[in-house]
Amino acid sequence: MMMVRRGLLAWISRVVVLLVLLCCAISVLYMLACTPKGDDEQLALPRANSPTGKEGYQAILQEWEEQHRNYVSSLKRQIAQLKEELQERSEQLRNGQYQASDAAGLGPDRSPPEKTQADLLAFLHSQVDKAEVHAGVKLATEYAAVPFDSFTLQKVYQLETGLTRHPEEKPVRKDKRDELVEAIESALETLNNPAENSPNHRPYTASDFIEGIYRTERDKGTLYELTFKGDHKHEFKRLVLFRPFGPIIKVKKEKLNMANTLINVIVPLAKRVDKFWQFMQNFREMCIEQDGRVHLTVVYFGKEEINEVKGILENTSKAANFRNFTFIQLNGEFSRGKGLDVGARFWKGSNVLLFFCDVDIYFTSEFLNTCRLNTQPGKKVFYPVLFSQYNPGIIYGHHDAVPPLEQQLVIKKETGFWRDFGFGMTCQYRSDFINIGGFDLDIKGWGGEDVHLYRKYLHSNLIVVRTPVRGLFHLWHEKRCVDELSPEQYKMCMQSKAMNEASHGQLGMLVFRHEIEAHLRKQKQKTSSKKT
Repeated sequence: MMMVRRGLLAWISRVVVLLVLLCCAISVLYMLACTPKGDDEQLALPRANSPTGKEGYQAILQEWEEQHRNYVSSLKRQIAQLKEELQERSEQLRNGQYQASDAAGLGPDRSPPEKTQADLLAFLHSQVDKAEVHAGVKLATEYAAVPFDSFTLQKVYQLETGLTRHPEEKPVRKDKRDELVEAIESALETLNNPAENSPNHRPYTASDFIEGIYRTERDKGTLYELTFKGDHKHEFKRLVLFRPFGPIIKVKKEKLNMANTLINVIVPLAKRVDKFWQFMQNFREMCIEQDGRVHLTVVYFGKEEINEVKGILENTSKAANFRNFTFIQLNGEFSRGKGLDVGARFWKGSNVLLFFCDVDIYFTSEFLNTCRLNTQPGKKVFYPVLFSQYNPGIIYGHHDAVPPLEQQLVIKKETGFWRDFGFGMTCQYRSDFINIGGFDLDIKGWGGEDVHLYRKYLHSNLIVVRTPVRGLFHLWHEKRCVDELSPEQYKMCMQSKAMNEASHGQLGMLVFRHEIEAHLRKQKQKTSSKKT
């Protein structure tokens, strides 16, 4: 223990000495820069009897002094950040060395702090060498290339458009916005470094920034190439910056036991008996026979076809010996938000995990565990991105050629798409749902209520897990957008309807089918004429 304290005191004393020397060096540079120059060097500054006079001299001197002050402040800030980062990395490396030594049956590695810091810096520099910064890397195909995105002060031009679908946009996400601002500020600090410029150089500002490009290699770091206006026409300043990724560190290790985690699947419904029968076939196999830790709550609107729905529930209950279900009947017009809200609040037991589900959803037993693993009461809610199926009649050419449902559920670009604009299927604990205020019950009909709830969670301190999942599918069905919907709801419904039918290429083949058929007839005629 005494040896550890001595080593720590020695390391701290070295850091203090280095900081004192660095401050002394900065002070000397400051004094040298502010000392009046000789006659030859003073020609660049206004003389006391020149048109600008003494005031002009003092103004330039103050400006130069302000630049030095800003530069010194920047250096101090960087030193503080480096100290903090080096201490964290040194501790991480020491812990890693202790663990490796213990695993090998050796004592702890008493490497000095200077060595661990040097190892860390060497690792960060190696990240630059491995990335495509100084030279290209041979790639097998065009699919292996990592493209750049470009940006200006106002806009980002991107290939991966994300949820907004905008190829050009102002950075919406705060992390992306802060990242690019930090890159520009770092470049300006370098350009305005007094040690690299003459006393009468003009200061660079953000208005001098023309454009930049950046890309991220996920195992190495992010490369930025920033272009600024130069001092003369047709001249430019380019800065290449790199943000290296550090080594992977362990955050926590935990054991999760989901044996007693019950999921309450809540389904709002009105009519649609055939879809409910199909849903119950999937529910029986995945929830009753395979998982066995599920409760079903059906919230039914109206009385039309209610006996048929009750009959399907009773038949399933008898055939599978399943009693864990609740049937709630509501009057009035269908409201998805109201149905889910009533179903969630109806539960009288202990805090339960809710899965808000629709009757045209197919899920696997593996998804149920994914639902459990990505939720935590008071901390985390799960918003999976499901895979939405295209119209099988278009995909397979003819209804007679459509394969069984299980064979249709394949995740390919020809068969469907990730429904990243949908937020209706979600897993969250009942306590979080109640605390956040539930659904907006003023919304009637189709759409909108799920987005409002999603935004509530985004505005809270809970972690929102949003990710595509392989075991959750939206089955295709013909969508009808009724006139009773509000203009915004009707627009959302029509957009959803257009995206549900087929891929861009498949829809194009339908639009141009007459031209394609005419081409095929001409080719057939040419072939037959050659034979004769």
